[in-house]
Amino acid sequence: MYYSEQKNWEKIMSYLPEKYHLNGKDLPGEEYWQWHSNIVHLDTFRNPEASAKIILFHGVGTNGRQMSTIIGKPLALDGYEIVALDMPLYGMTEIRQSTTVTYDEWVQLGNDYIDYELSRDSRPIFLYGLSAGGMETYHIACKNKRVHGIIGMTFLDQRNQQVRNETTNNAFWGHLGTSLACLSVKLGFGRMRMKMSICSKMSALCNDEQCLKEMLSDKTSAGNSVPMKFIYSYMTYKPEIEPEDFNVCPILLTQPEKDNWTPLHLSQLFLEKIKNVPVTIKVLNNGSHYPVEAQALEQLHEYVLDFVVNN
Repeated sequence: MYYSEQKNWEKIMSYLPEKYHLNGKDLPGEEYWQWHSNIVHLDTFRNPEASAKIILFHGVGTNGRQMSTIIGKPLALDGYEIVALDMPLYGMTEIRQSTTVTYDEWVQLGNDYIDYELSRDSRPIFLYGLSAGGMETYHIACKNKRVHGIIGMTFLDQRNQQVRNETTNNAFWGHLGTSLACLSVKLGFGRMRMKMSICSKMSALCNDEQCLKEMLSDKTSAGNSVPMKFIYSYMTYKPEIEPEDFNVCPILLTQPEKDNWTPLHLSQLFLEKIKNVPVTIKVLNNGSHYPVEAQALEQLHEYVLDFVVNN
């Protein structure tokens, strides 16, 4: 499947400033990469002359094409090679396996894709992640250890009870959701799917209500359902390097100012533990969790570009 065959992303894109729209020659290439028995969809802005590559990771309410619009195209116009992955269960990626997808597999896939790119050439690789993708960049960097920098819209350690309390829909899901997911897996219901909007605060994904409505109706992004086994593995994932010992690469947090889902203090709970590498925090004025606001998008581009140039 290709994004050229569906229109959900175009409806969501229409809420972005026009300069972020993808059409004609601005459209990314669509490639597929086989990972085990999964056919992973890639949005690509290939550039063999680029000095570095930037790999984009979506969260549990978005997909790779939504990454291409807000930051992929701008960075490609700066001359960088950009790849936006659709992780299994999201976007156009095709799952052809008998086992249930877990968050651990997302991290392993990201690690293996970096190895694949480095097998093609030795150009520096940076990772950018939105929402849950932010922490995923950290988890992947811990495993791979060959990235030059990671950038996240949030860095949420879901093992922290305060993070669970504030990012789930209510106290029930905050305190009991992970235990229920664990019980479901133990009872053999790990494949049973739940809409992420039921347990997570997906209603705060975007501050533009009409854009949010379009995102929630998109079953390849915010309207998606995931297996209980994925939810449990996501909420309990243990990184290969704890933050106190992390020394792989510099970190940039690009925090939307009006993020009503994952405010700054939740990422600070994690980032304040990191002492061995530079950690920079930049605020995107007026930005939503998924930013569609012009000023926030301009600042996102500026801060990411500066980080890549200087690392």
